[in-house]
Amino acid sequence: MRITILGTGNAVVTKCYNTCFVLSEGGRNLLVDAGGGSGIITQLSQAGISPAELPEIFVTHRHIDHILGIMWMLRMQSYAVAAGQLEGVTIYAHDEAISIIREMAQMLLTRELSFFGDRLRLVSVSDGETRSVMGLSCTFFDIQSTKAKQFGFSIVTTEGLRLTCCGDEPLSENGVSYARHADWLMHEAFCLEAEADHFKPYEKHHSTVASACRRAEELGVRNLVLYHTEDTHYAERQRLYLAEGRPLFSGNLYVPYDLDVIELGEA
Repeated sequence: MRITILGTGNAVVTKCYNTCFVLSEGGRNLLVDAGGGSGIITQLSQAGISPAELPEIFVTHRHIDHILGIMWMLRMQSYAVAAGQLEGVTIYAHDEAISIIREMAQMLLTRELSFFGDRLRLVSVSDGETRSVMGLSCTFFDIQSTKAKQFGFSIVTTEGLRLTCCGDEPLSENGVSYARHADWLMHEAFCLEAEADHFKPYEKHHSTVASACRRAEELGVRNLVLYHTEDTHYAERQRLYLAEGRPLFSGNLYVPYDLDVIELGEA
């Protein structure tokens, strides 16, 4: 499996795209979130991925920097369906997000609506539910957000590696069992702990690099990917975040830039 990082930033970044990524294995792809607008099409193009190659999508929650790009995806994918390039699309999300996607589609889309139900499927998932996604075992879980209902997921690769994504808030107790001893954990890190007084991540229900690394170390995670960050010093972010995080985390630490690709089999 590989992770193509389409965006690494929080909701109000200007130097990078909002957090979203694609998981790929064995010719199958899963898009996780779609950012806040039409930029998702640009990011996919630059990554060499066509919307027609994304038959499955997971939306973590209703915040605009994660869900609005879905309208652009549905528009492009409906063209691919009509052209015979894509059999259909399945969008997974919890019930509230599914309801919002359906309502937005009815208000904003036109010809695309003709594919809903048959070729564009909206699937509501529940806490602890396991489904076959990308032909792999994927379990969805409620991260117990205090801001908006949000789900993460844990997926097992064909090699038996477990990758867990806990959304864009600190790992909750409900997610601990999915993250403990995970081979890969994707966790938000809004800013450096040294800059917490300035960015106030805890007030926004976010982590610092240091707190995310400490948590991953406690849980015995092997590989930690930090994302959903501020971007005031984007060019230096990787160096700064690794410098703060590596002394606190004994596994492999990744601080990707937009469009970076991480091969899970390399670590």
